[in-house]
Amino acid sequence: MMWTTRTIFRGLIAVILAAGLAAIYLLWEQADEGADAPLGGVEKFAARSDGAVAPAISFEDGERRRLTLADFRGHVVLVNLWATWCLPCIRELPSLDRLQEQLKPSGVKIIALSIDRGGVDAVKRFFAENDIRHLDVYVDPTMAAQEAFKIPGLPTTVLIDRDGLDRGRLIGPADWDDAKAADLVLSASGER
Repeated sequence: MMWTTRTIFRGLIAVILAAGLAAIYLLWEQADEGADAPLGGVEKFAARSDGAVAPAISFEDGERRRLTLADFRGHVVLVNLWATWCLPCIRELPSLDRLQEQLKPSGVKIIALSIDRGGVDAVKRFFAENDIRHLDVYVDPTMAAQEAFKIPGLPTTVLIDRDGLDRGRLIGPADWDDAKAADLVLSASGER
């Protein structure tokens, strides 16, 4: 039997389609497992002792003003990189919203920094649909912050002290309602 270009091309298309469908199935199954998996505690936080200065990232707020981390110097800042399409991020965000409400009197600022390409409007819509009331809208559609912090995946949360020093990070979703969460964040302020 002689293989023609057309036959080879059809076979290649069939293999590519089968591989694509298998990948979609596997991703679907992983998403379902992530939906039911419990959120971790803050004991996954990996502290830094080297006192490295946090990268000079820039991003937009809900009014489309350009900001940098330097604009928050003097405050303890918890930067959470997330996206509206990231299932673990979506599950984690309500507890971050409650943590912001709890820590607001102490001057702690949680920057839930979305890397959505849809920008400010996409995040505002998501916050409204999910009753996120205490977090402000911050967006980095360029994803430069993810690269600057050398973040392997979403969500990742970075704790920055009042002097702008990176005190550590927590990779993956966490339950910020955990009794230890406020203590962890306030420890960067010297209050605990």
